[in-house]
Amino acid sequence: MVATESTSCPPGAAPGSALPGVPAPDGQPIAAGPGDRIPPLVYVLGGVIFLMGTTEFMVAGLLPQISSGLHVSVTRAGLLITAFAVGMIVGAPTMSMATLRMPRGLALMLALAVFAAGHVVAALSSSFWLLLGARFVTAVAVGAFWAVGAAIATEAAGPRARARAMGVMVGGLTLANVIGVPLGTAFGEALGWRGPFWILAGLAVAAMPVIARRVPAGGERAHPSVRAEISTLRQVRVWVVLLAIALFEAGMIAAYSYVSPLLTTRAGLPEKFVPLALLGFGAGALLGTMTGGRLGDRRPYQTAIPAAVLTACVLAATALWASSVPAAIPLVVLLGATAFVLTPILVAQALHAASGAPTLVSALATSAFNVGNAAGSWLGGLALATSVGLRGPALTGLVLTLASIAPLTALAVFRPTAARRPSLTRDSGASRSRQPRPQAGPPGSATERSRVKTTAAGRS
Repeated sequence: MVATESTSCPPGAAPGSALPGVPAPDGQPIAAGPGDRIPPLVYVLGGVIFLMGTTEFMVAGLLPQISSGLHVSVTRAGLLITAFAVGMIVGAPTMSMATLRMPRGLALMLALAVFAAGHVVAALSSSFWLLLGARFVTAVAVGAFWAVGAAIATEAAGPRARARAMGVMVGGLTLANVIGVPLGTAFGEALGWRGPFWILAGLAVAAMPVIARRVPAGGERAHPSVRAEISTLRQVRVWVVLLAIALFEAGMIAAYSYVSPLLTTRAGLPEKFVPLALLGFGAGALLGTMTGGRLGDRRPYQTAIPAAVLTACVLAATALWASSVPAAIPLVVLLGATAFVLTPILVAQALHAASGAPTLVSALATSAFNVGNAAGSWLGGLALATSVGLRGPALTGLVLTLASIAPLTALAVFRPTAARRPSLTRDSGASRSRQPRPQAGPPGSATERSRVKTTAAGRS
């Protein structure tokens, strides 16, 4: 059952707290909710994210066919990737607010409907600009689904399994890179570039009744508040998490965007083996996502900061020594394994910082990742064109990754009081507050003398 925002208190929640295990307004920690298992709903949402991740990345493998079919240059066809990124950056926060008062199940199904319609329009397009518009609208739907779906997943999993729930969601995205993109490219070669769009449209329609059963269209959110969502943006901690997301993602993408020329030109790997190397990156990313999801709930920053340091070490090693196949391929796999540890942790921490109103922050986290994607690929390309050449993207990634350690450290050091003092329990605080206070009596009376002694003892 998805936890909801309402005036009533869900089972297991503290008075005034929207979720089990989330500190109540006075900052006192309370016991976490029962059970740590991931609900089936989270895996359903992760499956839909697999479809959406596939459509986000598969266009890169279809660019030559789209370019030929629509009679545009490959450079212009590359705008389809840019348009999708812009749609995610703009669409996620915009649509999360536009659908805030809408029941969450209905919002998810509408996002799937727009996703399917966007793919139908793309498959029927004979104009590049119509295809570009369809990709932008599709990205807006993906951003909306991710923002609402991430909030649902973390609430359904409970506070003790937030990072694992995000691990499942991000795992769907990772599997899209490992399996979905190669399959989309293969279907594109067999059926033409329009074929994968038809297939994804059909799968989105098939997913709608599943979402309808798992997340009822009504009754989940009794009193959503735009003001409450926006008020979370006053918290400095939210912005620090978003900064860490953008910096770290930019560092990883700066290097990964140009891994193909690194492998072929610098390391000397034949082009036909590049997909296998990228499959290794995807396998490492899946392992990293699972590790981050598993450890991130118990020790988020004790896991995230060492993973960021290890990622920086991998990028430094890539810049220095990835000049041969035996060195380059393991480094590419290690990059995926270390970098993706942080993804579920950072998203979970963003939602934790805004646990009372998570939808907008979830959308902004999506936007932060896409800002990092755009900035990282751009900065990596600039570095590639300098005198350092193929070492440039890895060096750029190294600088950005090291920069991300600063906000991560600040988040670890300046943690909320309840998180830093788990020994302070509601029961102990309540027991102190319930101690009877001696009543004052007439001056000089036995009652007054007893009250003074008790007060003095308490102060000592």
